[in-house]
Amino acid sequence: MYNVNSSKAEEFIDDNEIQETLLYAAEHKSDRVLIQSLLEKASLCKGLSHREAAVLLECDIPDLNEKIKDLAKEIKLKFYGNRIVLFAPLYLSNYCINSCTYCPYHINNGHIPRKKLTQEEIVREVIALQDMGHKRLALETGEDPVNNPIEYVLESIKTIYSIKHKNGAIRRVNVNIAATTVENYRKLHDAGIGTYILFQETYNKKAYEALHPAGPKSDYAYHTEAMDRAMEGGIDDVGCGVLFGLNLYRYDFVGLLMHAEHLEASKGVGPHTISVPRIRAADDIDPSSFPDAIDDETFAKIVACIRIAVPYTGMIVSTRESKSTREKVMELGVSQISGGSRTSVGGYCETERPNDTTQFDVSDQRTLDEVVQWLMEMNYVPSFCTACYRAGRTGDRFMSLVKSGQIANCCHPNALMTLKEYLEDYASAETKAIGNRLIEQELQNIPNEKVRERAKEYLEKEVKGERDFRF
Repeated sequence: MYNVNSSKAEEFIDDNEIQETLLYAAEHKSDRVLIQSLLEKASLCKGLSHREAAVLLECDIPDLNEKIKDLAKEIKLKFYGNRIVLFAPLYLSNYCINSCTYCPYHINNGHIPRKKLTQEEIVREVIALQDMGHKRLALETGEDPVNNPIEYVLESIKTIYSIKHKNGAIRRVNVNIAATTVENYRKLHDAGIGTYILFQETYNKKAYEALHPAGPKSDYAYHTEAMDRAMEGGIDDVGCGVLFGLNLYRYDFVGLLMHAEHLEASKGVGPHTISVPRIRAADDIDPSSFPDAIDDETFAKIVACIRIAVPYTGMIVSTRESKSTREKVMELGVSQISGGSRTSVGGYCETERPNDTTQFDVSDQRTLDEVVQWLMEMNYVPSFCTACYRAGRTGDRFMSLVKSGQIANCCHPNALMTLKEYLEDYASAETKAIGNRLIEQELQNIPNEKVRERAKEYLEKEVKGERDFRF
């Protein structure tokens, strides 16, 4: 039976509840009165239930679909403004003992070169990332208790935080590693990680087990309950996601929202981020073998409906997506993107983009500087901010600021100051000129006058070489 507060995966992600939700949505997809009432409710920016959001996703009335997009844009602007947070993935190792059918790191792939970075190689990778201008990383590694034990991950985090090169520093390390124990999550918390990220891949238990025929990841319940254990271990911020295309997208959309509701109900705080990757080609993985792949229009609607249903969450889209797709979904709800990414182990130190250890093909292969300039030309503020985590504004403390709208007094000036750091230390001349004009323009959008004047002072100090100011 469905129980949003239950600690058991098959109760807070109940198959019968999902099936009934999908049936309800299909029956009401043309119900203009209901859909209009849901849009009115959602306009209060308090979110929607998984069943209500499923109706919006299924809506087949053209003018109301336009209103869904318009509302998603309004909500995105209200909660996250025109800021886009930038990060990069850092792959430590592709050793893995799982047999996931959609990932080239699977144990049965006998021809992919296996590689694990030494601490010295991590230093070189991080310096390369710092020289681009990155301040925030997402740590990635395959699941292998022999080659990638928790001790290796912890040592790597310590190494990353220790590296200071010129004006560079990685200020926040988010971690995307396999489901683990409360004890290990506590160790990650003590190591100072930011967000713990784990993709469910699919919430359909039967499909999940078929996609993960062997290895520790094949345990559906253990994997699905990982966020509960992470928060029990002291990690305030967790990030959810599914790999769209592995299973029917409607099912996973509902499951994803049910997971968010479960965390909110049982832990007092929902997911800090929701990621929306789609299946992509890589090594021996052919996306055409997955018949549930979704088109761009469906993908955009999923993003819009998630933004409406879970207005407080950060939404992430990676370089899996093309420039044009990323441009579309940023407007509809995405607030974080990766830039200048390499998805191979040790890829940042290579002059040419390596392909032999990539986890997925990168669609957007532009440099970080090109991405920053592109964002600014669309009037977005590229942000390298990590202030909330470092100031203790995590978990429910962060969410209360987001939901109340007070976060703008922190986020907007912090975004401008970290952008200024990037412009002074790393940007091309053209990017710097565009950025300085944008900063002057955006200073006027800081609502608190005292904060605005202080931000101006800090920006002037950054021109003189001082760094790392934050509100």
